[in-house]
Amino acid sequence: MQYLGRISGSGMLTCNGEEIVRASYDIEGFFRKPKSVIGTGEVRFPAGTWNQLAGRKDVQLLTDDGRVLDLGFVKTPPHNDDTTYIDVTGGLPATPGLWRS
Repeated sequence: MQYLGRISGSGMLTCNGEEIVRASYDIEGFFRKPKSVIGTGEVRFPAGTWNQLAGRKDVQLLTDDGRVLDLGFVKTPPHNDDTTYIDVTGGLPATPGLWRS
């Protein structure tokens, strides 16, 4: 696995096309053979949002710079009410130059 770098910014969390809430994100990306890019990081949102997201599938982050990131959430509630850990399973850039160190 090769470390690609980090991306961060803001965007809109959606589920099945429905807008849920604006959020900010900080993601570290990795290139995994044969040809996939995965990411892990944090997403921050207004307090109380976790209850709207818990157990939902098809959650995406529409970033302000035009990316559509497919997200997976940990199953347990976050330790603080406005930040949770995420896995990014799709939509990440494969070009190392688009990531910052």
